[in-house]
Amino acid sequence: MTSMQEMEVKQSKILIVDDEPANVALLHQMLDQEGYTYIQSTTDPREVESLQLQHHFDLILLDIRMPHMSGIEVMQKLFAFSKREYLPVLVLTAQLDEETRKQALQAGACDFITKPFAIWEVLLRIRNALHARIYYKHQRLRGDEMEQLLWNMVQTHTQELHHTQIQLVECLGRAGEYRDTETGAHVTRMSRACQMLAKAIGWNDARAELLLYASQMHDLGKIGIPDHILNKPGKLDEKERRIINTHTTIGAEIIGNSKGELMQMARIVALHHHEKWDGCGYPYGLSGENIPIEARIVALCDVFDALTSSRPYKPGWPLEKAVDFIRDQSGKHFDPTLAPVFLALIPEIQALRDAFPDTDDQETSE
Repeated sequence: MTSMQEMEVKQSKILIVDDEPANVALLHQMLDQEGYTYIQSTTDPREVESLQLQHHFDLILLDIRMPHMSGIEVMQKLFAFSKREYLPVLVLTAQLDEETRKQALQAGACDFITKPFAIWEVLLRIRNALHARIYYKHQRLRGDEMEQLLWNMVQTHTQELHHTQIQLVECLGRAGEYRDTETGAHVTRMSRACQMLAKAIGWNDARAELLLYASQMHDLGKIGIPDHILNKPGKLDEKERRIINTHTTIGAEIIGNSKGELMQMARIVALHHHEKWDGCGYPYGLSGENIPIEARIVALCDVFDALTSSRPYKPGWPLEKAVDFIRDQSGKHFDPTLAPVFLALIPEIQALRDAFPDTDDQETSE
């Protein structure tokens, strides 16, 4: 045994429990002379539980026959609250009948010391029991370290996976916009406006951030709309309008029925962002609060940014005209409780256009 191991054994915490003070004194003296430095004792077995909670002993020397509580009862109480902990208990007994041995082992004893005991035997049994305890503690420490290492790896992997998922969502969102005459800047502005509005109505940061990313896929289904309809410069006829309206259900089908919160929210947004408060929207003609709140938020932010943006087939509306439209459509197209909150955010939402201008806007300003 190395000096370090020997030191660890001698610094182990030992509790002596015996109702005979003479036995306690003898064991204490033996251990002290052998170099053990942390020794506690009691003649009252009722104190063992509280002493163990206070000191976390590495070994207990326990008499069997005691008043108030037997050694068997002490072990039953000890191991009831420390089932995961390996705690060696050396039973001190003058009776080694089969029934006593059986009860002691069933209660959790690891070894026996027969009274009257030989000093050399007691010291060797204590030493061997402490070796087992120290080995257990080292293995437990390694297990805890490994568990922490694995937890850190999982956390790192989760963060990387989340980052990758967000990048994929952003790419899918831009793909939907680039299929028609809108721009990627529209997606950025609209999604950030959705996050602002969500927080303004009391959503927590985590849920509002989900909507920031989920809303970017609102028009993903435009991938499935033919170019001659999607980019038609003139007014769509009834048949073409029915086809382009299917981008909501196409988007929901592309996203699928994922169990992840982000993709679930993205599916809701893609499917329902063209529903109207008065029930005149599509694809299902939902009305009022039957329309998911995520979709109601996106409807406001999407329409406002589209109205104020220039496209090859139309100039952008002046701010005042777009504000009047939102106000007029409150309770018709838009949720009447969301519309005034949105209008109160107009300065911040307009600032998004300066931060994320369309390409044409940049070229014009240059």
